[in-house]
Amino acid sequence: MIILIGLIWFNNQPSSNQPNTSPTNAPTLESSSRGLPSSTPQRQQATTRPRPTATAKPTTRPRQTAVPSKPTPRPTAQATRIPERDSAGLRYVAFGDLPIQAQETIELIEQDGPFPYSKDGAIFSNREQILPSKPRGYYREYTVETPGSADRGARRIVTGDNGELYYTDDHYASFRRVRR
Repeated sequence: MIILIGLIWFNNQPSSNQPNTSPTNAPTLESSSRGLPSSTPQRQQATTRPRPTATAKPTTRPRQTAVPSKPTPRPTAQATRIPERDSAGLRYVAFGDLPIQAQETIELIEQDGPFPYSKDGAIFSNREQILPSKPRGYYREYTVETPGSADRGARRIVTGDNGELYYTDDHYASFRRVRR
């Protein structure tokens, strides 16, 4: 009898290759085909323990999936940097950095006068060839008052037909392009 129980027990053990898919309380095909009486004790689930298949601690670290990504661009001062010189190589000067008299002259130019000097609005010939080369009549000159000067002084605003503004404080020896 002990041998018979041992054989039944051995046959009901799941093999390491195949999982046991039959319920543990139901009679197996093998036990019913052998003609064993129904009074034969059946194996109960509570009396057997499943083999452990998972551990409390992971056996390997979970892999992180590599996701290709583009680096986030960082804003830089270079991206919004304003050039120091124009295409002709002339330095820029901000409107607000000009002497107040030069700012007032530009405002008069934008309002189309009235101008304090009769020569204001006259053609500037660009004989010094410091400004970009343009046809005669392209540039016009306007006086920037110089406090304490008995005459028109050395300061001028020169305009171009396309709206360019240039400032000189040394009577045409050098120019800076006005950035509005």
